[in-house]
Amino acid sequence: MTQTNEYFISRQSDFESSARSYPRKFPFALKKAKGSWVEDVEGNRYLDFLCGAGTLALGHNDDEVSKAMVDLITSDAPLHTLDLTTPVKDRFVETVISILPEEMRNNVKIQFCSPSGTDATDAAIKLCKTATGRGNVIAFSGGYHGMGHGALALTGNHNAKKSVQNLMPGVQFMPYPYSYRCPFGIGGEKGAEACGAYFERMLKDPESGVTLPAAVIIEPIQGEGGVIPAPKGFLQTVRRVTKELGIPLIVDEIQCGIGRSGDFFGFQESGIIPDVILMSKAAGGSQPLSIVVYDKSLDKWTAGAHAGTFRGNQLAMAAGTVLMRRVSQPEFLEDVRRKGAYLKTALEALKDEVSIIGDVRGRGLMLGIEFIDPNGKKDIMGNPEPSGEIAATVQRLCFENHLVMEKGGRNGSVMRCLCALNVSMDDISTMLSIFSSVVRKVNADHA
Repeated sequence: MTQTNEYFISRQSDFESSARSYPRKFPFALKKAKGSWVEDVEGNRYLDFLCGAGTLALGHNDDEVSKAMVDLITSDAPLHTLDLTTPVKDRFVETVISILPEEMRNNVKIQFCSPSGTDATDAAIKLCKTATGRGNVIAFSGGYHGMGHGALALTGNHNAKKSVQNLMPGVQFMPYPYSYRCPFGIGGEKGAEACGAYFERMLKDPESGVTLPAAVIIEPIQGEGGVIPAPKGFLQTVRRVTKELGIPLIVDEIQCGIGRSGDFFGFQESGIIPDVILMSKAAGGSQPLSIVVYDKSLDKWTAGAHAGTFRGNQLAMAAGTVLMRRVSQPEFLEDVRRKGAYLKTALEALKDEVSIIGDVRGRGLMLGIEFIDPNGKKDIMGNPEPSGEIAATVQRLCFENHLVMEKGGRNGSVMRCLCALNVSMDDISTMLSIFSSVVRKVNADHA
């Protein structure tokens, strides 16, 4: 019997939970993958601009990364070590510390967590609550920090939360600068300044009702929230205020870090130094791994205060060491910035040509294209409301033309670029050709 995509998708529907999401958008069964391309069981090839939601920073099956894992497997080295140390782990830790901003290198500790990014979020919140003796946490509207019970409480998206009652209490949300849909109806630099002023006033006003939190957690570039970079000045205000008040600042670099923004960390553009950094996704070189890097002053844990069976993933540490050493090279990051600028310029030109794209934004190779209904109602800024329906149509037609891209943002209206950081210019051209053709077709249907 010939095994088709339909065969595997049908079996998946029979056996897996209804929580599965990607197979509903991309109904294929993968057989091979290399670089920026994947191949299904029927031999169809697709350009992958999702790459494991940004996990595969060097694309699929990078030769050097694969060799590091094969060498480890064939060496009889331990592959599972809990939190015991090994030469592989020591090299990984040394690599992580060497990549940090100079001001942090001699003053940090690292906590290895269970494999997913949500585990790093939960660990960091526990760390800061323990260190400060306080209980509340401030997060930002539009933020995404994972699907675990604690991490989900810090996440803005209502759909993910509405069916799950009694999430972690004590979470206060603050407005995040979003120039195209400014929470204060101002936009631009003034809108970002208003968000910063509001943040400062709420924490310093003795009548604000917001008590001093155990931590503030922020994404330097919101990912699932719609690829929204925090302006430099806003991040600087958040860091200044948290420093003045003795509040640990957690930067969630799980998606925007490891070179994605064109800097190794998304926060580096602003020049701030956080207290805690969350790393996962690309950190394991395609394998599951999450870590929390934090200032030594927060290290108030006792033995066993945080644990996880799979925090000793040696394959991920071997692969992650190779990946981070490559991605952290100045010439590699410059290449990410150059390719990102080229892609963004082309997408901005497409925006000017059609009426269904409202905004193009992002940094490096973390870009978002927000789709709007040009004939729909307008928001407080005078911009047409976001259209998840149009974005879904664009996504479906891209897939039918063998381009894989994911949505996000308000109402699922933002198509996101999460391609391999070493994507070739030929593959970028192919992506632009498919995407532009699809957008023009959908635009004509809504003219």
